[in-house]
Amino acid sequence: MTLTSTDPVAAAHALSPEETLAALEVSDAGLSTTEATARRQRYGANRLPEPPKEGAVRRFLRHFDDVLIYILLAAATLKAALGEWIDFWVILTVAVINAVIGFVQEGRAEPALAGIKKMLSAEAQVRRDGEWVQVPTEQLVPGDVVRVSAGSKVPADIRLLEASNLRVEEAALTGEAVPSSKQVGAVAAGAGIGDRSSMLFSSSLVSAGQGVGVVTATGAQAEIGRITTMLAEIEAFDTPLTRQIGAFGKKLSLIIAVMAVVMVAIGKLLHGMPAGELISATIGFAVAAIPEGLPALVTITLALGVQQMARRNAIIRKLPAVETLGSVTRICSDKTGTLTTNEMTVRTVVTRASDYEVTGLGYDPAGDVRLDGQPVALGTRGDLKAVVAVMAVANDAVVAPADGRWGLVGEPTEGALATLGLKVGFDPAGYPRTAVLPFDSEHKYMATANTTPEGHAVLMVKGAPDRLLDRATSQLSATGGTEPLDRAWWDARVDELSAQGLRVLAAASRPAAAPGSVDHDDLAGLVLLGLTGIVDPPRPEAITAIATCHTAGIKVTMITGDHAGTATAISREMGIFDEATEQAVTGAELEAATDAELRTIVDRTETFARTSPEHKLRLVKALQANGEIVAMTGDGVNDAPALKRADVGVAMGIKGTEATKEAADIVLA
Repeated sequence: MTLTSTDPVAAAHALSPEETLAALEVSDAGLSTTEATARRQRYGANRLPEPPKEGAVRRFLRHFDDVLIYILLAAATLKAALGEWIDFWVILTVAVINAVIGFVQEGRAEPALAGIKKMLSAEAQVRRDGEWVQVPTEQLVPGDVVRVSAGSKVPADIRLLEASNLRVEEAALTGEAVPSSKQVGAVAAGAGIGDRSSMLFSSSLVSAGQGVGVVTATGAQAEIGRITTMLAEIEAFDTPLTRQIGAFGKKLSLIIAVMAVVMVAIGKLLHGMPAGELISATIGFAVAAIPEGLPALVTITLALGVQQMARRNAIIRKLPAVETLGSVTRICSDKTGTLTTNEMTVRTVVTRASDYEVTGLGYDPAGDVRLDGQPVALGTRGDLKAVVAVMAVANDAVVAPADGRWGLVGEPTEGALATLGLKVGFDPAGYPRTAVLPFDSEHKYMATANTTPEGHAVLMVKGAPDRLLDRATSQLSATGGTEPLDRAWWDARVDELSAQGLRVLAAASRPAAAPGSVDHDDLAGLVLLGLTGIVDPPRPEAITAIATCHTAGIKVTMITGDHAGTATAISREMGIFDEATEQAVTGAELEAATDAELRTIVDRTETFARTSPEHKLRLVKALQANGEIVAMTGDGVNDAPALKRADVGVAMGIKGTEATKEAADIVLA
């Protein structure tokens, strides 16, 4: 087999590890230094292609590319030919001032958006010549065997060969708010990016576990490189204002030309005027008919709008975007980090005794736990304390303030559970840990052996409800004792919470004979304590903004890479769906639709789930084909192509990726 220079192995996620290695002509011992050098000459360096930068002179001259400016410059040229230098300099000054205002304003955005930062890690652990070594990421080639661990950034697209409790943060590429669990087994060839559990993608972050894999694509051929290439291929799209001014300029030019011809004909044929006087009069008429101040007036008006937007923390990168905002008929928005906070939050705690509501958003512990609308104290609710204790103690996340806001070190789901403990004043330090059984994708739970403040040994377990229910024989009763497990009741509550778009985790425990180690065999006969419902919550201001848009006649569409059930629940909560029976359309359905069918689909639904960057781009194009003026908002790399194609692209400034900011017309700081 001979490797091609562009696509060394197609659909690696659907191949077994052995088939992938064979396709790459390599073994799990990795490449030799000689072979790696040869492949680097074939595939090139592993770095993202730099977007072409427009020079200052070109950016300045671009502001003269306007029909009205062409007419002004033509008039100025004729004035100079006739020796009327005062008029010549006045007209030329108007054109130059117009260009200077536009050039200066657009240039102000550049320091805040200083290029696309390198999204690849600096170094990678690679097996070369049979030994593990550190090499610069740019030197990776397809066929290299790479090792990753918690905290490292994935240096290239990688097909996993080994995985141990591996979870990876891929929100920028897939839109999922929680880390994806990874495993070695092949998946379906048609699986979307978010479902390719056997793959690691360049620039994503390993949040837990370890893995070893073989590089399948680097640089522009990697998933993030492919998105960057897609960005470069998207053609510039005129805004409504530029289209209207262009049409006006052409009509005005035609009218002036026709009137000039009529004037020359009348002056020559009816009045016998000398040619010199006739030409001068005609030029004077043409110059008088041209609205010389219009380009400058438009630019100055837009610049004033830019200053007002800047006071509201919106950086305008392209002047016409200010006017286009007022013409928008459809807003397409990503979910994670845009409509939602991208900070997982416990919303509900369910025990056999009560259902508790949890207030507050994100990792900020401002908030409380309520029963029937009233805050409750942990000391008065033993059932609540039992659940909170397990969720906060069997937990490796750290939530702490940093740079004026609360942040997380660890996994988002565990961060939400740690924050729940902080809200009710629970201190996990009173439960020293003696052993831990880490979470893994096979068992889907985490267990710890601890000593309680009273000195009792206990096993604490949190994880997927079905796995804990399988190992539980009893439950904490409403009166505080234990009773036989009511599996049907818990299954019904899990289904109810899942239907609300919540991620459900269960808490269980049992006494231990003595402090020490913990193993899977020790986790029989558990006492189920309760459930927590976790969600990436909608931003309150986003709900209000959507209602305002609907009142103004602007439709809102949510396009996300998250699961259909979560997308549907969030859409209903935010008021995007008008009918309770509406469901999200998935990426698979979009894939099967023709362009004509897609134009019908975008008219009848407002929520799309499990979408790829290509899907988002097609949706924006379909809406524009239906005559809509589209604004697209987002923060991930997967949003960048759609942002660039939209009439107005809006990027999130705080958590948004640099690639997204570069593609946008407006950046919210």
